Amino acid sequence: MTDDHKFEFSRLVQQSTKLRIWARSRLWAQVLAAMVIGIGTGMLLGPTAGLVEPAVAVMIGNWLALPGQLFLGLIAIVLVPLVFSSIVGGLAGSPSNQALRQLGLRLGLFIVATTFVAAWIGIWLAQLFEPGSGLELPVAQVAAAPSGVQSFDMARLPDLVSGVLPTNPAASVLQGDLLAIVILAVLTGIAATQIQRERAAPILALLDSLMSISMTIVKWAMLLSPLAVFGLMAQLMIQIGPDSLFGLLTYVGTVLLGLVLLFLIYAIFLRLFGGLGFGSFIKIAGPNLLLAFSTSSSSAVMPSTIQTARKLQVPEDIANLVIPLGATMNMAGTALYQSVAILFLAQISGVELTLAETLLLVGTLVASSIGAPGTPGVSIAILASVAAGFGIPAAGLAIILGVDRILDMSRTVVNVTGDITAAVLMKKALVQAGLAESPAVAESPGRAFMESESP
Repeated sequence: MTDDHKFEFSRLVQQSTKLRIWARSRLWAQVLAAMVIGIGTGMLLGPTAGLVEPAVAVMIGNWLALPGQLFLGLIAIVLVPLVFSSIVGGLAGSPSNQALRQLGLRLGLFIVATTFVAAWIGIWLAQLFEPGSGLELPVAQVAAAPSGVQSFDMARLPDLVSGVLPTNPAASVLQGDLLAIVILAVLTGIAATQIQRERAAPILALLDSLMSISMTIVKWAMLLSPLAVFGLMAQLMIQIGPDSLFGLLTYVGTVLLGLVLLFLIYAIFLRLFGGLGFGSFIKIAGPNLLLAFSTSSSSAVMPSTIQTARKLQVPEDIANLVIPLGATMNMAGTALYQSVAILFLAQISGVELTLAETLLLVGTLVASSIGAPGTPGVSIAILASVAAGFGIPAAGLAIILGVDRILDMSRTVVNVTGDITAAVLMKKALVQAGLAESPAVAESPGRAFMESESP
């Protein structure tokens, strides 16, 4: 071998080594590569290619998805203690009651306003493109139903409001009722600010330790994230195949267009009010958004979202409060999807909604989206309930089930983007008002992992 060849070989080895080091140190690159390979593997094993028998493909898909199930299981183990300790710690760590009130007011307005806008965007796009106009349900499946306005009983509203309170916290934990746990954590955190700090210190120290332990388990789970993404994407493509996407292309395109518009609105908010450019946001939040896409669960990626907010210079107390609340209540992407889906079902069923029913539909979607569990598939259950209330046959749900997972993954990305946007804007507003400081230099037990790079 000549000296030139030796030099060339040595240079290729060095480049290969640098590439491996770069890939191992960049979680987003690993997740993105796993997603592409998973989609390709799923398409090869899916019903379109027909390389293996359907039963064998399903079995292979289940085994490929095992790392993903383990990942979601590890997150589920620590989700309740992490949410509770984060919210209580964030509230108790607020510099003043005035800052706490301002944060709650601003966050509430942000969630309601963006969810309302998202629902209207969905309705506007659905009326513009009419994705269900070319499809029809069999006449036998279209049953008469009462008017949507008449089907809502306002007398039940007080019972619905009071039923939100977690009267049995133990049952809420066992049932995974994240909204009830959030409400209990908010009440506990606010109460901790109203008593002497010395008396609240023991429980706050315990919760801080609990959060540190939970984040350590999350760090272990993140080691599985590339394999989890690969397996979940492969299983998805094995189950639905690309043909399911083409059959409802207009409907899928309408929802995705709405989600892109909502994503751009968040990006504009970050640029104008948060001082954060789109490129910088994607560079920092990209791995978390890819993980959200693959898991279809804003709750599952909540620990990673907190870490992302910390990398965007959001103080720990604000991130620990805003992100868990956002993962439970900030569901603008879900509201947009539901508004398109409701009108799609109405169009294929031949049901026309009046202006009053459309206005009521927006209010219902805002209310149902806020507090919806951030777990895969929950939107279908909410969608069926809302559709029934407006006299829209639920038989059409079978048509959109095949593509729901893809749309679920996409709206999860937008929901998580909304959570990060809320955290950045809340930080900016409180700092400008003099009610909060820029990221503190003081350490807390949970901070070390928050600021560390993802594995």
